[in-house]
Amino acid sequence: MTFQRARSEEQRAVRRQAILETTSAMLDEMSVAEVTLNELSRRVGLAKTAVLRYFESREAVLLDLLDDRTTTWLTELEQELGRGVDPSRSALERAQQAADVLSGSLAAQTVLCDLFGAQGGVLEHNVSVEVVRRHKRASLANLAVMADLIRRHLPEVGERAELFCLQALLVAGALSAYTSPPPSLLAVYESEPALAVYQIDLRAALRLAIITSLVGFLPRS
Repeated sequence: MTFQRARSEEQRAVRRQAILETTSAMLDEMSVAEVTLNELSRRVGLAKTAVLRYFESREAVLLDLLDDRTTTWLTELEQELGRGVDPSRSALERAQQAADVLSGSLAAQTVLCDLFGAQGGVLEHNVSVEVVRRHKRASLANLAVMADLIRRHLPEVGERAELFCLQALLVAGALSAYTSPPPSLLAVYESEPALAVYQIDLRAALRLAIITSLVGFLPRS
């Protein structure tokens, strides 16, 4: 893919979208840490300096992608919760059903979890105040949408839904770092199975963390 220089806002928007889509495709093949501007520019068909005209850094690209992927995921989550949570059940039963849905949905979003894991320690560095401001506004908007989804199925959680959702996303990001062990660690687990107790299944670990947190946010009778 090659481009002529963008001369209109519409053309610049097309370039930005192409960069985001190319980055997204790269993350289907590699981790966030492995994405480089050099490889991104090669794949998108723009010089590195040209990419930097649309995004000020690698981290800025990934922050925008995190916001976009979160928005898309929340649309899917709305449908999944609608199918998976029975409104006729008790609060505890609905919390368990919501935990099943949320853990399964997040575990299937391995790229999104990787982005959440890199957000605070990597992605929010090497970016300008304006980029962080835009990202935080988008993050808060997505968090509000997620909290509304939880309240729709568990109104008992009330105003604590935002805090629960924030904790769930942070846990998903933290756990994702341990679910793709390097070859050396896999070799250790294979040679000494007793050590494999530390090998994490993302969905199971997420469900345990989410149900523990969610039940804790339910009001006491």
